[in-house]
Amino acid sequence: MKVALIVCDHVKNEFTEEHGDYPMMFRRLLPEIEMDDWYGCDGELPEVEAYDQFIYTGSKHSVYEDIQWIRDLTSFTQKVCDQNKKLVGICFGHQMIAHALGGKVKKSDQGYLIGVHQFKVKQQMAFNNQKLTSFNALMLCQDQVVELPPGSKVLANSPQCPIGMFTVGSRILGIQGHPEFTKAYNQAVFESRPDKIDQGRMIEAKESFIKEADANLLSTLITSFFIT
Repeated sequence: MKVALIVCDHVKNEFTEEHGDYPMMFRRLLPEIEMDDWYGCDGELPEVEAYDQFIYTGSKHSVYEDIQWIRDLTSFTQKVCDQNKKLVGICFGHQMIAHALGGKVKKSDQGYLIGVHQFKVKQQMAFNNQKLTSFNALMLCQDQVVELPPGSKVLANSPQCPIGMFTVGSRILGIQGHPEFTKAYNQAVFESRPDKIDQGRMIEAKESFIKEADANLLSTLITSFFIT
């Protein structure tokens, strides 16, 4: 299978030496999957026909911003769906799927969600042979999907994130959390935004680090989704 990683943002230079960039993070998360990198945020997108499967990364941007590369990625996502390719979207990528296919994304009334959050599994996943009841995921988002596109179903949610994981049919998967992040990187980013995230929420996020994020589980789920 040929997989394209569509990179939707650049990791800040101050963080890359310690934490790596998005391609490095996703290769660490998905070591069994070979990926070609395409910087969608720089206007680079492949021909849809050239790949079997796609992964979209997170981004500091919002899917509803009037920016050319975001408009291009919206059209690209519709083509991916039309050609029945497999697609996994992470955070911004999760939101892009909903936005491009007829759902709705907006800033959450909950404000920024950061740290480790627990999600309840609402429906068992056809691409997974484990019977899951919950999982933990690192979060770093302000926007959320508030309306799903047609043909979707919610797989997991939390009190603060009603659409934490969803599928569109059997070929498209959205995950609001950040399984590719480490706790150290999550903390470095949210602490760099004191003008946007209040100190109380940062303290809660640091306290949440007592829980382990289920990155290995989510890695297995994504890999299983691609190979089934």
